Amino acid sequence: MGNGMKKFVFLLSLIQSGMLYAAEQAVTLSVPGMNCPICPITIKKSLQKLAGVKFVNVSYENKTVTVSFEDSLTDVNTLLKATENVGYASTVLKKPR
Repeated sequence: MGNGMKKFVFLLSLIQSGMLYAAEQAVTLSVPGMNCPICPITIKKSLQKLAGVKFVNVSYENKTVTVSFEDSLTDVNTLLKATENVGYASTVLKKPR
């Protein structure tokens, strides 16, 4: 197989796997149970461990978390589950964009 054909097959496999359609998204979560100075650190670490998470910004004052993530590697439900797993239920405040 020639070099051009190999590139074509590789691109075709990326298209079929959905990797070429991946996009970075951002979502803001409401975390009402965030009530101590350690809470933001715990929540941030739980989200940063997820594959595809690019950036996490926690606002203790607003009880919110903004997460940028690669939608081919993770999704909003996984983010919600990650906060819940460390003891902080969360809901979507602003949908992915």
